[in-house]
Amino acid sequence: MPPVLPMLAKSVAAIPAGMQYEAKWDGFRAIVFRDGDEVELGSRTGKPLTRYFPELVTAVRERLPERCVVDGEIVIAREGHLDFDALTERIHPADSRVRMLAERTPASLVVFDVLALGDESLMDAPLTERRERLTAELSGVRAPVHLAPATTDIEVARRWFEEYEGAGLDGVIAKPLTVRYRPDERAMFKIKHERTADVVVAGYRLHKSGPVVGSLLLGLYDERGTLQHVGVSAAFTMKRRAELVEELEPLRLDDVAGHPWAAWSEEAAHEKARLPGAPSRWSGRKDLSWVPLRPDRVAEVAYDHMENGQRFRHTARFRRWRPDRTPESCTYAQLEEPVRYDLAEILGV
Repeated sequence: MPPVLPMLAKSVAAIPAGMQYEAKWDGFRAIVFRDGDEVELGSRTGKPLTRYFPELVTAVRERLPERCVVDGEIVIAREGHLDFDALTERIHPADSRVRMLAERTPASLVVFDVLALGDESLMDAPLTERRERLTAELSGVRAPVHLAPATTDIEVARRWFEEYEGAGLDGVIAKPLTVRYRPDERAMFKIKHERTADVVVAGYRLHKSGPVVGSLLLGLYDERGTLQHVGVSAAFTMKRRAELVEELEPLRLDDVAGHPWAAWSEEAAHEKARLPGAPSRWSGRKDLSWVPLRPDRVAEVAYDHMENGQRFRHTARFRRWRPDRTPESCTYAQLEEPVRYDLAEILGV
């Protein structure tokens, strides 16, 4: 019975040998429960996603076994490429908008594990048995439900890692062949794509614990020479957070006037440029104030994905300062684009 938390993966640098390999899908993780007409889509946190994907509720009733619990990923594809932005648009309070988007940009469910069939729990079965049962149950399944491709050939996995990125996938997942299903435990391994970029550090937010750096605000110059806010870097030790305050003090501005992001507090300004503190349904009452810095310091950060080619999807990882780079040289032109790959080739549709 829901909620059940999904089994998780820990990051490793290279694809380990002797495992089952799957693509790492870039979507919403979902534990899917079906008991006849009753369907529940549970998120990674255990909260329901059901109301946001009505078209998948219908598909689950039509295409999954009558009583089952499966693990998978909700994705949306556009022009043969995963579109994470279209997924986030679904998390909306208005049912009418959710249903309109369900028709305009329908979602798919990629299934890669099974936790229960009928009255039988498979949580204690090894992965090899669960995969065999899942493959038998979903043989011939039709879109928008898909059986995730899997292999035990590490060379195939390495090829997937290189090729599938062009379809918007996130890397490769490696699963020990004997692993039992362990909710909320990092019992698998993920190997993700990582790139680096040189960015302008143009401000910071304070940490919730006190007057130390919580996150660095990062920028890139567009083709018009405008500094656009592209994300944050936030994973620092408390000692390093305090050191950063001192390091950045010479760049600190007493007033935001004259800063490239001076208009950040004006809601209308966010329609013309990417600025920190953009209002959204995610921010709520969160304090979005920040400390402005002269945009003179360049840092190298690691990132995985860009959203719409405009901002970092996730928090970027700070690598080092780049005193050899000028802020003006930190443009979007440096960002790599993976070779396109058609998602239909992966799912066989």
